[in-house]
Amino acid sequence: MDADERAALLAAGDEIRECYRVLERGGLNVVGEILRGQGEFVEYEHYPRDEVGDADSRGQYYYHAHRDDTTEHGHFHTFIRTGLLDEPPAPYAAMRVDEAWPEGREAIAHLVAIAMDDWGYPVALFTTNRWVTGETWYPAPVVADLASRFCIDHANPSWPVNRWITAMLRLFRPHIDALLTHRDAAIEAWQQALPGRDVFEDRQLEVIGYLPVDVEAWLAELRA
Repeated sequence: MDADERAALLAAGDEIRECYRVLERGGLNVVGEILRGQGEFVEYEHYPRDEVGDADSRGQYYYHAHRDDTTEHGHFHTFIRTGLLDEPPAPYAAMRVDEAWPEGREAIAHLVAIAMDDWGYPVALFTTNRWVTGETWYPAPVVADLASRFCIDHANPSWPVNRWITAMLRLFRPHIDALLTHRDAAIEAWQQALPGRDVFEDRQLEVIGYLPVDVEAWLAELRA
């Protein structure tokens, strides 16, 4: 990692700390802030219900939780709406596809999910199979490039949450790259083991890679 990359990661970490500072001064956290004013919290529903998008970067995210998951409070899913880019990338050339993928202006790439604890702080990053989010599947290098453009540069529904999630994808860029590389290797291994099955729709393969993260520990490592 060169000095410029390290400086960019540290700047993203400072941004995350600033978001925590202003939220905590108001007795809030990231999860509480994104759920504020949303009514009863219902598992599997998207919050905010209209999701959050940026017209310039084409970034998008939402928060939700699974009823049977006791390892986290919930998680954020992050995306780039590839169908709205000026030069959309080419999807992955799958060996077999039983379920149509979003295409044209509806094409969308899932970047990474951010697991949150009961206190509203991130504890892990993870990747998922295609069926989980109904995405268009792209090769890992393409998704890594898309992740680098993710930015939610407005204040709706929450300026600190939008700044925080943008900075999270910047601070943990090396981790996201590694997760995406692992994701593709796992999919290819699954395809080779089950050549007659559409692995992208296989309900036995949901979470592909899971990586615990700690903002302060990573910043300390970067500064060492």
